[in-house]
Amino acid sequence: MEVLHSHSIPTINFSKLNFPKFHRRIRRIRLTSLKLHGIRAEASSLSSSPSLSPSTAGEKMVVELVGAFNELTERMNVLSTSSSRLLFKALKLSIPILQGLPLSPDSRSPLTKALSVALLLADLQMDAEVISTGILRQAVEAGVVSTQQVRDQIGVGTAHLLHESLRFKNNINLKLQVLDDDTAAALRKYCLTYYDIRALILDLAIKLDMMRHLDYLPRYQQLMVSLEVLKIHAPLAHAVASNYLSFELEDLSFRHLFPHSYLYVDTWLRSHETGSKPLIDIYKERLLQSLKSDPALCKMVDEVSVLGRYKSRYSTMKKLLKDGRKPEAVNDVLGLRVILKPKSDVGNLSEVGETACYRTREIIRSLWKEMPHRTKDYIARPKANGYRSLHMAVDVSDNGKTRPPMEIQIRTTEMDMLAANGTASHSLYKGGLTDPEEAKRLKAIMMAAAELAALRLKDLPSSNQIGTEIDQRDRVFRLLDKNGDGRISIEELMEVMEELGAPGEDAREMMQLLDSNSDGSLSSDEFDLFQKQVEFMRNLEDKDDQYKTILNEKLQMEYNSGLIQVYSKELGNRLAS
Repeated sequence: MEVLHSHSIPTINFSKLNFPKFHRRIRRIRLTSLKLHGIRAEASSLSSSPSLSPSTAGEKMVVELVGAFNELTERMNVLSTSSSRLLFKALKLSIPILQGLPLSPDSRSPLTKALSVALLLADLQMDAEVISTGILRQAVEAGVVSTQQVRDQIGVGTAHLLHESLRFKNNINLKLQVLDDDTAAALRKYCLTYYDIRALILDLAIKLDMMRHLDYLPRYQQLMVSLEVLKIHAPLAHAVASNYLSFELEDLSFRHLFPHSYLYVDTWLRSHETGSKPLIDIYKERLLQSLKSDPALCKMVDEVSVLGRYKSRYSTMKKLLKDGRKPEAVNDVLGLRVILKPKSDVGNLSEVGETACYRTREIIRSLWKEMPHRTKDYIARPKANGYRSLHMAVDVSDNGKTRPPMEIQIRTTEMDMLAANGTASHSLYKGGLTDPEEAKRLKAIMMAAAELAALRLKDLPSSNQIGTEIDQRDRVFRLLDKNGDGRISIEELMEVMEELGAPGEDAREMMQLLDSNSDGSLSSDEFDLFQKQVEFMRNLEDKDDQYKTILNEKLQMEYNSGLIQVYSKELGNRLAS
């Protein structure tokens, strides 16, 4: 972890404002440069406006509304106007309700939990209906909002998904009497066949969020939840082709069920690291630089990308124990995938792509020692399902340090797309559907459901990229500017305050704080400065959470060494005297 030097600390000038209930407001922030692990704020962007210090309930909820909406939409690749409105309405309905609920058993606020699930769904590129359902489900489960209210205020699609997700949860709980392999497989097949696939993904995201915060439960409950996740939810995540969910669900279940075994596997995998930078990132950067600097390859391709991944702890454990492999025989602990986009103006696209793949293999051979017995040419000899790619394994041991071989896949963008489509049927098979035709049929249903949701919400890619960027920047402003006159009036601000359940009068104080030219309304520029400050505050909060986790780990290590006990005892004696 980096040390925070004195030059990283911002200089802040305070001055009092004569607004009612505002005993102290920050009028200017002078930052020559603020840099805290990736956070950077320049004086030109923030010093020209009053800094945000919300004191009333209405102000705090507007800050939460704007911050949450922007964070969610920034993670979504495609977002239509109808989707924006849907998310905005869901946040306006849920924020005041969730803020009024007591803390969850894991000591998090219900709003924090709801937004964590929503961000997971946004990262998975789910549509606005699914994300809105993730935001609202806790409020519905707590009995403070009904499905009918959601239908009336948000929309039929979100209400339907809420119904489906609650039905899924309740039926799973009723059927989970025995967790033998046959029962688990039958239950997975039942889930995949009889539920809206998006409701299933929502439940998986909620389960992953729960698994990330499972330590508050008694040990026996941790074991029961982890066993259920490993038998039911992780294979379901495989079935819907979401490695992002399945790998982490497996690893977290493994850690709780077999903590000592997990520690051994984790320690063995970590032993191959060197320095503070992940090994896979070092190899990825080295390979990408070599490919981009090769003249012959550059003549054949427009784009080169290299993706890297570590094998999951659970998958490694299975290969070491179930398959009986020796550690040196686990060939894909480290994995890279090279994806090439061939040029369309230098000949036959398919032939150019194949030649580029073979050229890439030659470049890799110049970097690392190839392991010939692990080389597979699925371009010259495609698999029966049409899969095409080059596979190879290389020895990355150096300076006398032995490391597991690294697996590398090389393919064109077209090959990668075909591989992804084929993976969906294979994933359904792993999830419990043993009939290939049944897996294909369900895959078609899943794709049709996703396309229908996209059409309903008009979440289709725009050819006007500039317009999309502008839309992304002032989306919240246009949602608040209901009459479309290019300014947010006091009446429009009061209306959103009241929708959030706060007194409308809170809007006057917020208007005074943000209205820099005192014309009684907010321009897009004034509101943009407000959004930047909200983003800045949320970034600092996120970094504080990261620092807390890192420091807790480091200080806990010191505590175990006996150093902290001495200080704690001294401090306790002082406090007692």
